Amino acid sequence: MKLATLKDGSRDGQLVVVDRDLKTCAAVPAIAANLQAALDNWDELSPRLESAYGELNAGNVPDPMAFDQTLCASPLPRAYQWADGSAYVNHVELVRKARNAEMPATFWTDPLMYQGGSDTFLGPRDNIVMATDDGWGIDYEAEIAVITGDVPMGITADKAGQHIRLLMLVNDVSLRGLIPGELAKGFGFFQAKPSSAFSPVAVTPDELGDTWRGGKVHLPLKSYLNDEKFGEPDAGVDMTFNFPTLVAHAAKTRPLGAGAIIGSGTVSNKLNDAPGKPIGEGGVGYSCIAEIRMIETINDGAPKTPFMKFGDKVRIEMADEHGKDIFGSIEQTVKQYSGA
Repeated sequence: MKLATLKDGSRDGQLVVVDRDLKTCAAVPAIAANLQAALDNWDELSPRLESAYGELNAGNVPDPMAFDQTLCASPLPRAYQWADGSAYVNHVELVRKARNAEMPATFWTDPLMYQGGSDTFLGPRDNIVMATDDGWGIDYEAEIAVITGDVPMGITADKAGQHIRLLMLVNDVSLRGLIPGELAKGFGFFQAKPSSAFSPVAVTPDELGDTWRGGKVHLPLKSYLNDEKFGEPDAGVDMTFNFPTLVAHAAKTRPLGAGAIIGSGTVSNKLNDAPGKPIGEGGVGYSCIAEIRMIETINDGAPKTPFMKFGDKVRIEMADEHGKDIFGSIEQTVKQYSGA
């Protein structure tokens, strides 16, 4: 099943089912007004949503709407919980290596996770609006996230997967220039992590077929910077902690409410480190600018690739094994904030 939220002037938008090819959609107000309402009563409402989805794909919905991704909010325009992990430990290792810092061994066994702001998510085609593009280090991070139902406190990883309701893509916008100062205070991110954006469409795990296995999505996550491919690492490769493990980690000391979003962190594959060759040469690219800057620092002593400036564009998308778009695309441009 594929679901989206259309902007309608309200805080939570209008829930629609979207056909498998992302061509048409149909509102389902008789089932649920918005996605959070559907998640709150998932056991009762998801079969009805599945039925509406089937009717749409069969061509039995009279006068369906054309699905316009530019009219979408994030599937959940706001959420009760947004916790982002760092499941691709290779990415963390590179960060530490670039500054000659040893990575604690526990990072391979105990997931990193931070609690992000979830009151004002960006739509998938909304601009990234910043007051300055100088010194803040504007970066994108291409990720995957799951939306959960209610998750009991203390759940084990082998049972947590049954509480995953939907998957979507993420642009976890990061301000690299602000991160060191915030982390040095010992309290974690806040200003360095502005509003994130999510893909136009959220899908149930069955839509991914065999590419959803072991609690991972085994497909390349593609990102483009100013219309040039920046990376396409396989999201199922080098994912140290799968999604059930991340969900269980988040629920270790508290229950999670329906509609909680758990992110994978920046998707990253291990890079070529053959003797005599630059690290990263011939690889699959990167899911954020910071990672290529790390590689440049390791190889050349200093980064060369700049962070994003006003006018720069990023696109994030994922296709199935037949090349068909799954989630729609996140497409954003960095613009200057003009004031309230």
